[in-house]
Amino acid sequence: MTIRAMLVDDHALVRMGFRMLLADAQVDVVAECDSGEQACADYARAAPDVVLMDLSMPGMGGLEAVRRLLAQDPRARILALSAHEDTAHPRRVLRAGALGFLAKRSAPETLIEAVTAVAAYRSYVDARTAQALAQAQGDTSPADALSEREFAVFLQLARGASVAQIAQHLKLSPATVGTHQYHIKQKLQASNTSELTLVALNWGLLQA
Repeated sequence: MTIRAMLVDDHALVRMGFRMLLADAQVDVVAECDSGEQACADYARAAPDVVLMDLSMPGMGGLEAVRRLLAQDPRARILALSAHEDTAHPRRVLRAGALGFLAKRSAPETLIEAVTAVAAYRSYVDARTAQALAQAQGDTSPADALSEREFAVFLQLARGASVAQIAQHLKLSPATVGTHQYHIKQKLQASNTSELTLVALNWGLLQA
């Protein structure tokens, strides 16, 4: 049976590469989106078996999009993709309800394995990430002190988004974002946004 896939990535070249790999395995790409916002809007119409969701995109980003898709359809099967080397992204997105996580550095054939597993409602984490998660048990990143919502706001602040932009992306009031910003700085002992960016870079949560 052909698997219906939705590709969500803000880079057209990346989507093209995935589409070519999936075509060789008889996976039918039924929709392509360049943002989490578009994925949430197009999901019901596209009715994919699997959503391949990049985590680092402008706007709401992949992690928030995963939460919203699962709120829209609790049975949505989502495979998260990331170029980051940290363990916070896979931990957070799997906790949010994604069925699979695949590092973009993985071998091409693992993409097919991952898509096939997630389409069949089986969890999948690539071997290197699974090993890193196992080794990281007991290690604490400063980001672990943050709640799920604070983590989402923290990533956006670290990428340089303003309070007004974050409020728009995450559908929160500016006052709520400001409160989260205050708590994040307190918890991470940062006095300004530049220090938050440095924390994110040091812990592999952003790409330099």
